[in-house]
Amino acid sequence: MPQEFKREYKNILREYTLMQNEQNLYEGQNFSKQLIQKNISPEDVISIHKASLEEIMPDLPSNVSHSFDLLIEVMIHYGLALKEHQTLIKKQENIKMEMELAANVQKTLLKTKVPHMSGLDIGMISVPAKEMNGDYAYFLSDETNLGIAVADVIGKGIPAALCMSMIKYGMDSLSGAKTEPVIVLDIINRIVEKSVSDSMFISMFYGTYDSINCEFTYASAGHEPPLFYCDKSGSFKELQAKGLLLGVVPNVKYEQHSIVLDKGDFVVMMTDGVTECRSKEGFIEQQKVMEIIESVKDEPAQVMVEYVFHKLEELQDFEQRDDFTLVIFKKM
Repeated sequence: MPQEFKREYKNILREYTLMQNEQNLYEGQNFSKQLIQKNISPEDVISIHKASLEEIMPDLPSNVSHSFDLLIEVMIHYGLALKEHQTLIKKQENIKMEMELAANVQKTLLKTKVPHMSGLDIGMISVPAKEMNGDYAYFLSDETNLGIAVADVIGKGIPAALCMSMIKYGMDSLSGAKTEPVIVLDIINRIVEKSVSDSMFISMFYGTYDSINCEFTYASAGHEPPLFYCDKSGSFKELQAKGLLLGVVPNVKYEQHSIVLDKGDFVVMMTDGVTECRSKEGFIEQQKVMEIIESVKDEPAQVMVEYVFHKLEELQDFEQRDDFTLVIFKKM
């Protein structure tokens, strides 16, 4: 350490031991700024303090003087731990900034616009549990047909987001909303199987709605079965369709089924962030979810999805554990 620092500190200490006023403390604060600029360690500061005090007070008890040796040792290890902690904090801040940037890029690239179709009311909500969203909803539409995809990556973070870009790439390559669901899933599966790591898998449900015949045709790749609500009977049923997850093997046969929607009927498409919500007592039963949906069945579809999200959020004590995506389309 430069000798001028030692002399300056000794003078400040001498003045303080004699006068003990605010001016001395202010000088000490300014001196500390110089120490930081010169990157002088805490243990070196204590060594200066000990040496200066021994010169100012020659009769300083030896046990007091020795106590500074202990403090120096403590500060050495404290300084190392502090630097390590500060380095870790800096890395975490950098990672957070990168994640926020990646999340913004994902929102831009995977932005989904809900289409408008005569005779159909559509609502959608997708809320990530963390910065990156592992869920994705996609719409295709023309004058008489609507295609709806809901997908969920088995995984989280940036790798999951990159997988979703593969889904969008595949969906963008389709010729239109009339393409049969089994063909859509076959195309997306081949893209995912070639482009995504063997450790990443995607579940996906895809359906097309023909507004002329009021017919909904669907297929699934290992995804949560949607719920179909029949207004006439006032009951729900699952839309089951067998099919392997996307990306497992290149050649997969998917089942395809169809239903006809009457006025007031609606289909609820979702990810496991909806079906696997947990409260303190355990998983929230599907029956409870259906009751929540049915309680707002006469509301607009967008009001329905937002109400369901906030109600389930409340039941979970506002602790969202998984990405949440919900799409409802209702026959008007």
